[in-house]
Amino acid sequence: MAEKPDPETGFLEQLGQRVRTTRSLRGMSRKVLAKVSGISERYIAQLESGKGNVSIVLLRRVSQAMGAHIEDLIPDGEPRPDWPVIRDLLRKATPSQIAQAKDILSGYGASVHRAPAFAGIALIGLRGAGKSTLGRILAKKLGWSFVELNKEVETQNGLSVAEIIALYGQEGFRRMEQAALKQLLARKELMVLATGGGIVSEPLTFDLILSSFYTIWIKADPEEHMRRVRKQGDLRPMADDRSAMAELRNILVSREPLYSRAAAVVDTAGLSVDAAAARLVDSVRPVLQNEARSFGLRSVAV
Repeated sequence: MAEKPDPETGFLEQLGQRVRTTRSLRGMSRKVLAKVSGISERYIAQLESGKGNVSIVLLRRVSQAMGAHIEDLIPDGEPRPDWPVIRDLLRKATPSQIAQAKDILSGYGASVHRAPAFAGIALIGLRGAGKSTLGRILAKKLGWSFVELNKEVETQNGLSVAEIIALYGQEGFRRMEQAALKQLLARKELMVLATGGGIVSEPLTFDLILSSFYTIWIKADPEEHMRRVRKQGDLRPMADDRSAMAELRNILVSREPLYSRAAAVVDTAGLSVDAAAARLVDSVRPVLQNEARSFGLRSVAV
């Protein structure tokens, strides 16, 4: 019977797994992460394999010796005195209590369950799934506007996505993405929204998508994703990376649990555009009928 790893080895292995998963959620290869962080690709590989620098373990020992959480020792802006109390209360809270706290922090109040206005259909999934192509077809059939969130971000900020990331980093882009989404929702117009593949990595923005739209995961096989992306001449963020397919698989595996939170899944693998569009239209019929009854929307024949 194999021996269990000692706690410190297990800690480094879990840390490596979290770094690898977070990197994949962000859609970054090791090469890109190394370039952006200024850390060698070799060290990142060691970290992800569970062989991180021993100083990480020493910091963990210090925190344990004081009966503290390791995150309490890592500076992140101005300290908030109440944060440790809030964090510990959340760890002990029931699902119902967490839902109430979430509503309060979102500005909806604790006594009334939030019910955002129905904003339309949102399509999520990796690049190359067909979100833009199918979204345009669906929007035209419904008579709604079609919006690509990334293009909305570019329009509102006067910069391309690549320029935004170069100037402000991933964090800056995610802030602008959330702001653009809120401005779209403020229009109170029904739309078909095509989102960027990595939107699921930003919890608050993705939660806003899920609560405001009927969300559909446009799914395809990794090989089909890669073939479509190459056909578009777009390999962001895996350009010149020999392990692009392996990275794409890792991204898909890391994001699948989040994509699976969508209300419906439309698998486009092996389908023509017309066949995939027909499948997408079929998937929205029930929700459109339900929303028409619930909110008095004009009935749409699809």
